[in-house]
Amino acid sequence: MVEEISMRIKRIAHLGILLAEMPALSGCWYAAAAGAGAYGGYKMKEKGYTMPSPVTKERSDKGEDKEESK
Repeated sequence: MVEEISMRIKRIAHLGILLAEMPALSGCWYAAAAGAGAYGGYKMKEKGYTMPSPVTKERSDKGEDKEESK
């Protein structure tokens, strides 16, 4: 009986430790993945690969944007 209670306490302690470590580990994995992506992008840029910007500004033919900005 005492051994059974001891095993349950150990199981709960292990679960608590695992749950406490998960937020810390998840942040580290995000940082590691971001670093790997940045390094891969840097190496691709070195080899001549480029990617157009997904955000582009619409241009008007009349030149109204220039008058409004003055």
